[in-house]
Amino acid sequence: MRVHHHASDFPSHVEGAKPTVLTVGTFDGVHAGHRAVLQQLWEVAQRHDASTTLLSFHPHPRTVLDPEHHGLELLNTLDERLALLESAGLDNVVLHPFTLSLARMTPWEYAKTLMGDCIKPVAVVIGDDHRFGRNRGGDFSSLKTLGEALGFEVEALDAHRVEDVRVSSTKVREALRAGNVSEANLWLGAPFPTTGRVVQGDALGRELGFPTANLDVEDPLKLLPSRGVYAVWCQTPDGIWRPAMANVGQRPTVSDRDETTLEVHVIDGKGDWYGQLLHLRWVQWMRGEVKFASQEELIEALHLDRTKARTLLAGCQPGGL
Repeated sequence: MRVHHHASDFPSHVEGAKPTVLTVGTFDGVHAGHRAVLQQLWEVAQRHDASTTLLSFHPHPRTVLDPEHHGLELLNTLDERLALLESAGLDNVVLHPFTLSLARMTPWEYAKTLMGDCIKPVAVVIGDDHRFGRNRGGDFSSLKTLGEALGFEVEALDAHRVEDVRVSSTKVREALRAGNVSEANLWLGAPFPTTGRVVQGDALGRELGFPTANLDVEDPLKLLPSRGVYAVWCQTPDGIWRPAMANVGQRPTVSDRDETTLEVHVIDGKGDWYGQLLHLRWVQWMRGEVKFASQEELIEALHLDRTKARTLLAGCQPGGL
């Protein structure tokens, strides 16, 4: 998959370049609904003997249009989303910069600049509720008219596929906010991913006999599951996926700080990995966050958590359900 960081980078002007069929969207999660859309995109591309291309925007438009109150919680970081799109078989992604000047373009300027002048698709596959241009003034009907002038066809996404995207996105977020990662994974078609950089902690886990890596999730828009203890797979810097358990919360038994942390205990794993990235795949919620009466009770619970995590992870793999 080729990634182009501006619509003008798309090689439509190269002699002998293969034609392309285009869709537009964020595709956060690249879940089952999105994959159905990509299937239709591929079907249209087959008819045109063309490649498939997604036009997306970075940063997310809502962070530019309403930086203080956008309320975004994304399922994927950009790197995660690109990896998932590649695994779904997409040929090209255009990550066009979203700016206020782009937001002010009329529907004609938007379609002519991005599609007519740069990407030059032979067809655009889009939902019939799609809006674009200044004040979202362009719609499916106007894009069809603009396509006739600019040299591309416009085809509506199957209504069921559009609804699948809406339902899947809603269900994934609801499940994660409830801590139900197993249900979220069913909608996603794969275990929910999180990547974090190991930062210095207070080493309390090591004192308890359960050393943990404290993870800094560098994208502040990334959605985490609700507070609790989870069975997860963890890929350590040596590239090996290892069984682990993760805690999202405030560690009420050992800390009175009002901040949410993400910690992971890699079962049978050794190393501090400071400054390095760990990749998690969330598998199963095990219990909620509890304030234990003593450290002894906490240690006993952690032993039970570790045994349960081993059992849950024995029946699955990091890349599958």
